[in-house]
Amino acid sequence: MIHYPRTELAEALAAALQGKTIFSDAHNGLFLAAPRRTGKSTFLQSDLKPTLERQGVVVIYVDLWADLRRDPGMLITEAIGRTLQARLGKLAKTVKSAGLESVSIAGVKLDTTRIGRQDGATLPDALRALHETTQAPVALIIDEAQQALTSEAGDTTMAALKSARDQINRPGEIHLMLVMSGSDRDKLLRLVNTNGAPFYGSQIQRMPELDQGFIDYLAHLIEAQRSNLAPVDEVKLFDAFQAFGCRPQFFMEALGQALSPLSGLTIRFEQAVLEAAAQRRADDEAQMESEYLGLKPLERAILWRLLEQGPRFRPYDVEALRFYREKTGVKVTAQKAQNALEALRQRTPALVWKSARGEYAVDDAAMHRWFEKRVEDGRWPPQGTPGDLDLVTEEDPF
Repeated sequence: MIHYPRTELAEALAAALQGKTIFSDAHNGLFLAAPRRTGKSTFLQSDLKPTLERQGVVVIYVDLWADLRRDPGMLITEAIGRTLQARLGKLAKTVKSAGLESVSIAGVKLDTTRIGRQDGATLPDALRALHETTQAPVALIIDEAQQALTSEAGDTTMAALKSARDQINRPGEIHLMLVMSGSDRDKLLRLVNTNGAPFYGSQIQRMPELDQGFIDYLAHLIEAQRSNLAPVDEVKLFDAFQAFGCRPQFFMEALGQALSPLSGLTIRFEQAVLEAAAQRRADDEAQMESEYLGLKPLERAILWRLLEQGPRFRPYDVEALRFYREKTGVKVTAQKAQNALEALRQRTPALVWKSARGEYAVDDAAMHRWFEKRVEDGRWPPQGTPGDLDLVTEEDPF
């Protein structure tokens, strides 16, 4: 698998996290938003993590989408516990051989399997113990951090991490670095944008997308292996990459197919990739339109309202209920709206995301871009067949 190293960006963020960059608040927490499949997780694991480790930082990485069946708060605490257990080294082995379950470090009794639980060490205590055991700063990277907000335990864990940051760090002494990434800026905002948010006051940064340098890198590899294709039309390839939404996975798939000796192409491979990008975009838009038109009228109205309102969405206020009535032609109660919202959440894949605090967002941020483009082009709402547009009756539970 080809990896394009983003060394300069990784080093810049590592310096900011350690408080070495003036006018940067990253040492209080770095919050990165980037659309799905644009290389965010690859960068965190293959660039930022190794860069921090080379600088002597102990790095814990946890992906909250790794197992959606498990509570996100537990995934975080277990990742910290595993790292602490591994770093205890000989001391941990001695404790185990003696038949003990826990060890005390700096006056804190630690059972690494019970961190964050009612009868275990607190998260701040565990992170402080990790720092003191290793005599090194600690960085906790949480990928898809917005998922923590879907459970009370996850929400509590985020508050505990904020407390740990405040307890462990001092002016000019950064011993705990927090990196929170998310594929949906609106959801990630809920960690920072209200008085009750665990990291209130922090800023969400948009992670830079892969740029022309990525295409130059690939062009060099292609020309080195397939000299008959030189010179590569880098402008056309970059246009194709942007048409793919700067998503390297889809772009690389199309590039691999175009370069395959079995492709049977009669045109330049760059043009084939560009055409594949156009087809992918058309397919994505058709899929979202099909999903939208396949909804019941009230579900469709609620999704419309959510796309239009974004973080300002309030599902049951007077304005929302009036909107639903206008779009469906019948009176809609709060209970009917709640049932429809739950149906949108239970679909596979889900269309609506809900936090433990009762906040809602569109599950896939790409749907926002699809909505905004259609509105801009004057093609909203999508129009289906007459059968698709049957109105809700008073007896309809939705």
